[in-house]
Amino acid sequence: MEIRPFTASDADTVSEVHRRAFDGRTDESRIVQRLHDADEAVVSLVAVENDRIVGHVLFSPTCVTNNPDNAKLAGLAPVGVLPENQNEGVGSSLIEHGLVQCRDAGADAVVVLGDPGYYSRFGFERASVYGLDNEYGADEAFIVKPLTDGALDDVDGIVTYRQEFRLDED
Repeated sequence: MEIRPFTASDADTVSEVHRRAFDGRTDESRIVQRLHDADEAVVSLVAVENDRIVGHVLFSPTCVTNNPDNAKLAGLAPVGVLPENQNEGVGSSLIEHGLVQCRDAGADAVVVLGDPGYYSRFGFERASVYGLDNEYGADEAFIVKPLTDGALDDVDGIVTYRQEFRLDED
C-alpha cells in the first residue's frame, strides 16, 4: 500500500470512498470537497492499493479561544476507508502518516472527535485534561495529541472547526 498526497484528480474517487465508508452519507465527502475548494487542508492523504484509492484522511486548521502563543492546532476529520479494506490497517497508516506530516507542516497538536479507544493507540488523550473543550459539547470523544513538547501549556478554551464543517450553512 502506498500513502501519497491527495491531488485534485483524486476528488471524485475520494468522495466515493467517504460515501461508501459512511454508509452512503454525503456529509464527509462534502466537507472534504469544501475544505479542498477553500484550500484549507493542512494535510490530505490517500491510500492506494493495486492502483486504486482505498482510503483518505484530511487534517484542517482549527481555532481555540485562549491561545496567546498562537499554537497551531489541526483537526483530523474525516478519515474514511472502503468497507472491503477496513480492518487491514489502512486507516491507521493514513493517520500515522498524517500526524507526521502535520508536525512537519508546523502543527503543534491535533484534535479529533472520535472513539478514544481507537485513537489512544496514536497517543490521543482526553482534550479536557488540557483545558480544551469543543463546539459540539463532547467530552470523552474529544481528544488531542500534542505534536511538540509543551505545545498546549498556555492553550485552553473552546476549539472550533472551520466553517466548511457547518453543512447547514449551504
